Amino acid sequence: MQVVLGIILHFVGGFASGSFYIPYNKVKKWSWESYWLIGGFFSWLVVPPIAAALTAPGFGNVLAGADTSTLLFTYLMGALWGIGGLTFGLSMRYLGMSLGMAIALGYCSAFGTLIPPVYYELFGHNGQEKTISELMQLPSGQFTLLGVLVCLIGIGICGKAGIMKEKELSEEEKKENIREFNFPKGLIVATFSGILSAFMSFGFATGKPIAEAVVDRGIDPLWQNNPVLVVILLGGLTTNFFWCLYLNIRNKTGGDYLNRTTPLSRNYFFSAVAGTTWYLQFFFYGMGESLLSRTGFGFSSWTLHMAFIIIVSNLWALYLNEWKGVSPRTLRFIILGIGTVILSTFIVGYGNYLAAFK
Repeated sequence: MQVVLGIILHFVGGFASGSFYIPYNKVKKWSWESYWLIGGFFSWLVVPPIAAALTAPGFGNVLAGADTSTLLFTYLMGALWGIGGLTFGLSMRYLGMSLGMAIALGYCSAFGTLIPPVYYELFGHNGQEKTISELMQLPSGQFTLLGVLVCLIGIGICGKAGIMKEKELSEEEKKENIREFNFPKGLIVATFSGILSAFMSFGFATGKPIAEAVVDRGIDPLWQNNPVLVVILLGGLTTNFFWCLYLNIRNKTGGDYLNRTTPLSRNYFFSAVAGTTWYLQFFFYGMGESLLSRTGFGFSSWTLHMAFIIIVSNLWALYLNEWKGVSPRTLRFIILGIGTVILSTFIVGYGNYLAAFK
């Protein structure tokens, strides 16, 4: 029963992540940086401490008593991850839900898998973590690296589909459903996003003493990462705040927030909904991972999370007609590319299974 509930929770988290950008489409007459910043305030500043207070009472005392270096490094990992989150939003802006999610999350999965063992190879480790050379010698590691290779192939196929779409549609057709469609620019930011988004896992690693202190206070381990998220997401807010503020100044869009010629209440509402929905992915991911870990299936959490996000985002893309007007050949390419990225997550998951049980 716990396995089934864990999978359901991962689906809810994946649905939240795959759907969070939809409310932004309801925002009218605001610049991207304005609605992204308002949504970010809810994602990274308002909702996380509320969720932590409800699930881990007294978390403020835990943070106050945490080692300064733990707080600092967790915050810095969040700031670096925040750049990845910022460019993730830009990926949706320039590529749409389907192509943007597939490429950005594909890179996120690949680099999130590769960066830790490369880091351990270069700088050493104290625990049971494997270096990249050790992974290459183990069946589990070989499957994991195969999954990364398949993921990169899937990204390449998605990229080919994007190029084909760019050539087949007129500027008006491309921007009918994606207002600022720009494949070259979107590919760059999606790649950047995928690399830096991997720092979320480092944030959880550096914040582990906080999670342990929460459990020591008698809080259910199900909620142990919610206080850690408060620190990580504060770092994410910092980088996003300064960048959006810079864009407001450069583009002279700082007046959006008080401009009564725009539907202010509507824009604030949908930005808040988008930001809150975005946060919920981590809330439900944490619960799902905790439940599956209790049954020995925690290794599958990241695989399920990534797969559900890609599936949900592409269902939205079909609903929003993002590939309307392309040739059947281009449509087959994007389906093949997305399917390959999803397949790669299961290959990596099988590698994790071998590592956990063999």
